[in-house]
Amino acid sequence: MDTETKNSGKVRVRVCGILVRNEKVLLLKHYSIGSRGYLWSPPGGGVEFGQRLQEALQREFLEETNLSIEVGEYLFTNEHIDNQHHAIELFFVVKHRSGRLKLGIDPELDSSNQILTEAKFLSKQEIEQIPKDAIHSIFSSTNDWRDVLNIRGLITFKNYKKFTL
Repeated sequence: MDTETKNSGKVRVRVCGILVRNEKVLLLKHYSIGSRGYLWSPPGGGVEFGQRLQEALQREFLEETNLSIEVGEYLFTNEHIDNQHHAIELFFVVKHRSGRLKLGIDPELDSSNQILTEAKFLSKQEIEQIPKDAIHSIFSSTNDWRDVLNIRGLITFKNYKKFTL
């Protein structure tokens, strides 16, 4: 079962983490998502029933990146709605505790249907080179990726042309 079918027509609560190291942010490249066939996005994923947000984010980071993290400050909520999906995404600052970055898996998908293809810390310049429709809207809607660390509240980036502080 692919992610399009599984999550279509449902409201999904997701947690996402912003991990910064040496002025770079950790992003994952997802295959078969978005208009270009791939999408760069922060690590994170669905909250399971009965699971605390912080626990869900720690689980997702470990599964996707092999990193143990400490969940820090809550930043903002992004509401994403398109023809098939409705996601409520809660963004947190996270700090690296242990582990070495290694691309993991999405355990919700079988081994022949994995969509994670790369895990990388990207600089401002590298992010600027990614087409706007191939990176999570929180980054394509800001002048500088570091601006996301200053956003608070409920945001619907798809409706924003450009976020400026």
